[in-house]
Amino acid sequence: MSELLPEEAQERLISTCRTAVGDSLRSLTYFNRFDYIQVYLRSDLEQSADLNSFIGNEWHDFKMTQDAYRGSELGEYKYTIRVFENGYLVRITLEDIGVFVTTDGITMQDFNALSVATREVLESWAIAE
Repeated sequence: MSELLPEEAQERLISTCRTAVGDSLRSLTYFNRFDYIQVYLRSDLEQSADLNSFIGNEWHDFKMTQDAYRGSELGEYKYTIRVFENGYLVRITLEDIGVFVTTDGITMQDFNALSVATREVLESWAIAE
């Protein structure tokens, strides 16, 4: 069991992401500024990613993006999609916590559903802490 994220919260995040994107879910990693936990990794994938560098990049990029676009005509920042040869990485971040989810090919509607549902789980968790 992780002290960073209790098992109940991990299960809720997995369930939420699986509901939103189904079998396209590749992995799910929860993070804050100081630590992370890979909550889910699909069984056909290998644990070979350097998550530490992913987290550093995603946290730094979130803060830069949030600051750069604050007050723009684009509105409030919601989430980031990164497109790769073998899938997508979606970063959904609140002020102090976040997740990145990797998926196979999904639709823009699926990305939106994933973001909304995951943000609700993160917000409920942030309030409960």
